[in-house]
Amino acid sequence: MAHYDLKTEELKQMASKLRAGDTVSLTGTVYTARDAAHKKIVAAMDAGEALPFALEGAAIYYAGPTPAKPGQVIGSVGPTTSGRMDPFAPRLLDAGLSCMIGKGIRCQAVQDAMARNGAVYMVAIGGAGAAKAASIKRVEVIAYEELGCESVKRLTVENFSAIVSQDCVGGNLYTEGVAKYKK
Repeated sequence: MAHYDLKTEELKQMASKLRAGDTVSLTGTVYTARDAAHKKIVAAMDAGEALPFALEGAAIYYAGPTPAKPGQVIGSVGPTTSGRMDPFAPRLLDAGLSCMIGKGIRCQAVQDAMARNGAVYMVAIGGAGAAKAASIKRVEVIAYEELGCESVKRLTVENFSAIVSQDCVGGNLYTEGVAKYKK
């Protein structure tokens, strides 16, 4: 296992080198989107409409940040359960998405799409949303404002920590961890 300090624009080229268990500190742009936003993004793809952000090389954090208190950039911004995005993730990966960040396991179709496209899935620690907020330096709602906390936001992050959970060569901390402790 290794640690990488990465700029988010390096994710596309680095995803094939990252392995399950590696730790990462990301600096750059990350987009938030949960299931309601994913449904709208895929509908826009189906209709041939412009997307809220370019998927090529992008990183999506499955989070619905709470409003910022006075003096804060953002409120709590913990990860949500990634499996809710599984019906949409293969389409986004096939369109160029490089990185997904959330919590929990992913289905085989997502793992297959990650392998096909050289992408990676990272986990952020659930229950630590207030601590995660410290790494967010700027927030901008860029789409679907009507979704409230689930709108698509562009986050500027600095040293946003995550753990590679599933890599593009089949490494999976969830299955490997269970197998290790079953012995």
